[in-house]
Amino acid sequence: MRKGTYVLIILMIFFVLLMVTFASFFYFQFSKAPTVKANSFLELRLMGEIQEKPGPDIMTLLYLKPPALSMHDIWTNLRKAKVDSRISAVVLRMGNLVCDWAKVNEIRDLILDFRASGKKAYAYIEEAIDFDKEYYLATACDEVILHPQGFLIINGIGGYIPFVKQALDKLGVEAEVEHVEDYKTAYHMFTEEKLTPAHREMLDSLYASLYEQYVREVATARGKSEEDVRDLIDHGFFQGESAKEAGLVDSLLYEDQFIEMLMGDRSKITRVTHQQYLRIKPTSLGLNRGRKVALIYGVGPIISGSGMYGMMGSETVSRWIRRARQDKTVAAIVFRVDSPGGSAVASDSIWREVALAKKEKPFVVSMSDMAGSGGYQVAMAAHRIVAHPQTLTGSIGVIFAKINLRQLYAKLGITAEKIQYGARADMFSTFRQATSEERLLLKQEILKTYDHFITKAAEGRRMSKEEIDRIGKGRVWTGAQALELGLVDELGGLSRAIAIAKELAGIADQDPVRLEVWPKKISIWDMAWGKRAVSLDAGLPPRVKKLLSTLSLLDRNVPWALMPFWLPTN
Repeated sequence: MRKGTYVLIILMIFFVLLMVTFASFFYFQFSKAPTVKANSFLELRLMGEIQEKPGPDIMTLLYLKPPALSMHDIWTNLRKAKVDSRISAVVLRMGNLVCDWAKVNEIRDLILDFRASGKKAYAYIEEAIDFDKEYYLATACDEVILHPQGFLIINGIGGYIPFVKQALDKLGVEAEVEHVEDYKTAYHMFTEEKLTPAHREMLDSLYASLYEQYVREVATARGKSEEDVRDLIDHGFFQGESAKEAGLVDSLLYEDQFIEMLMGDRSKITRVTHQQYLRIKPTSLGLNRGRKVALIYGVGPIISGSGMYGMMGSETVSRWIRRARQDKTVAAIVFRVDSPGGSAVASDSIWREVALAKKEKPFVVSMSDMAGSGGYQVAMAAHRIVAHPQTLTGSIGVIFAKINLRQLYAKLGITAEKIQYGARADMFSTFRQATSEERLLLKQEILKTYDHFITKAAEGRRMSKEEIDRIGKGRVWTGAQALELGLVDELGGLSRAIAIAKELAGIADQDPVRLEVWPKKISIWDMAWGKRAVSLDAGLPPRVKKLLSTLSLLDRNVPWALMPFWLPTN
């Protein structure tokens, strides 16, 4: 072995030892529980992306940056703060959030539940742009405080749907799609130049439902009529005094004045940050004890095989459900779903494990921002399904697509010779267009998949196939609409789903339960020994990452149970 090779090996070993040493130092330094004093307030800085339960990246594992905001951590901290006598208030530092309405609604419900204990909650807004979701959340607090020169912009919900067909035509790229049926619009941005009547009908229905919920809850919280709230939204822009005069905020305060208000007649009040408070163990406050309930997270597009963070792998999620089913110490299972769907076969594999688990112990689904198409399929066998009013769900339908690049190849001067054994050997080739006979064949096959889907949905929801077909056809519904249609059982969040699981398992409402959460946390040691995949954040906007993760699946020639992956949000 050459001398240079020895030096390289020694340097690599040194680097690994140095990394482990630093990681160990930071672990012992930052994993210790903080001291929480009496009259403390918990500060939640709510800005940026809120994930469901993010996988760690290398920088987080090395304690070089805080973990991403997640619903699981926010839910855990607010539950702890409610019963912690040392925490007298919660302060929401509001910024622009990157998530959909259901997650915002869940945090709002958690704040209202926190206030039900007699404690106070405050929202402090320094500056806001495009702030409807955030303001909706802030109205759950006892008081909404705005910086004296701060802008408050609440201008309604909606946005633009991009269509790229004309661009693809110029490039010589054609998306060839078969789907069931008119409302299955996942590929419309590639195949249409504008909204089809069915697509527009569905979006109008969705956003009318979201808007009504928004207006109704804000009107109740701020003591206004719904008509008044609509007028304020139509006005849109408020700064400082005009926001207070409109009754949208309670006070205009600088930072020092806000802290003074929090102190009241007390001599001192202590801030505890969200990240610090995460290190307080729930067991120290009487939580997470008692009988065991499995809490399984199914997040991201659904694929066959092993999953990774941000993807719901059928083998991985099925294994977690199977282990929870076979573990005799697990009294019930709660499956938290946040997925636009994906592979129809992979979704069916997870459905199978849910159906098997349901035979042995209570199984409850909690839907987050979305649980549509395959994301609904994995949920529909459960004993109970709980969704938020703003959850996007349903989308019961199937789609199949291939990309035809023959015109692009011609423009680039790329030619090809065909060698073929079997009449349909080149059916999925990008060098030619599918024939009408082949498209008919594909349509017949995905209709079989759709029939399989609605048959099992009818069985799970105790409805007829005809009823499921009528509300299926690829149509997306909000959770509020899905409740009326019988696709879900209740409106609520994770806390409600756990309460139902306890009830079905015969656990008294006042008794705590011990949650066993999948996926498990990983440590620097797991990463060093390659036990788990670690995500590397590319720094892309969350919507772009979601779009690219979905598009990355499309080179597989299989039927998809997939929701539209571009919906207007603000």
